[in-house]
Amino acid sequence: MAYETVLYDVADRVCTITLNRPEKLNAWTRQMHFDLKDAMHKAGADSEVRAIILTGAGRGFCAGADMGGLQAIGSGASADRSTRVQEGLPGGSTLPEFRMNYSYFPAIPKFIIAAINGPAAGLGMVIPLYADLRFAGESAVFTTAFAQRGLIAEHGISWLLPRLVGLPAALDLLCSARKFRAPEALAMGLVNRVIPDDKLLAEARAYATLLANTVSPRSVAVMKRQLWEAEFQTLAEATLQANHEMELSFQTSDFKEGVAHYLEKRAARFTGR
Repeated sequence: MAYETVLYDVADRVCTITLNRPEKLNAWTRQMHFDLKDAMHKAGADSEVRAIILTGAGRGFCAGADMGGLQAIGSGASADRSTRVQEGLPGGSTLPEFRMNYSYFPAIPKFIIAAINGPAAGLGMVIPLYADLRFAGESAVFTTAFAQRGLIAEHGISWLLPRLVGLPAALDLLCSARKFRAPEALAMGLVNRVIPDDKLLAEARAYATLLANTVSPRSVAVMKRQLWEAEFQTLAEATLQANHEMELSFQTSDFKEGVAHYLEKRAARFTGR
C-alpha cells in the first residue's frame, strides 16, 4: 500500500522506511504515527525482510510533533495518549510494555537501525531510542524539547534515556531541553556511530546487509527479544529463558546450516527456520 507520510522500500532483504514530510522537517502527525506503525509491522511480518532502516527525508530526521497539532491541543482538542495494548507479531516480544502506542519497535522481530539525519527533537528523539541501533549523521542535532513546551518526559523516554546515558545525563537532557550534537550523543552512548552525512545511509545499509546475508534471522529475532525482555527479568529468569531458547535452537534448520556452512567453508544460506 502507498502511505501518505512515509516511504517504504525493500531491496536486497533490507527494508528502508523514510519519514516523508521534508518541507516540515518530517514533523510528527497522527497520520505519520499510523503510517509508520503499519509500515513497521508490514516489514516485521515479511519473510523477505531481514533488517529495517528508519530515516528521514530531506534535511532532518524528525523535528518533533507538528506545531499545528500542539496548538490545537492547547486550544482544547484532545490528544491521542492511548495506553491500549497493540497486537504483536510472531517471534516478537509479547510483553505488554512493548505493545503500547509508541513502544512497539522491540516487538518487531527484525533488527531496526535508526539513521538519524539532521534535527531529532521531542518525539523525533524518542522514536529512534526504541530502535536496536542508532547511527547519526555528523549534522544531527538532538533535543528532548519537552520542558520548553511545558510538557513532561513523554512516550517512555523516562525509562529509555537513563538506560542509554545514565540518570544524571538523562536529567540534564530532559530538564534543560538543551540542544546537543552528534559527537556528544556518541560520547554519552545515545548513538552507536557518527558518520559523515553523505555516507550515513550507505553505512546503515552496509550494516543491514551484513545482518541480511551472514547471520540467522531467527537468531536475531530471538536475541533481540531476549535482550529487551531482560530489562524486566532477574538473572535467573534470563538464564532459564536462554536455556529454553537454546533447546529450541538445536531443533532448527538455521542451527544445522550454521554448523554446515562453517565446516564447508562457504557462505551461509539461512532461512529463518
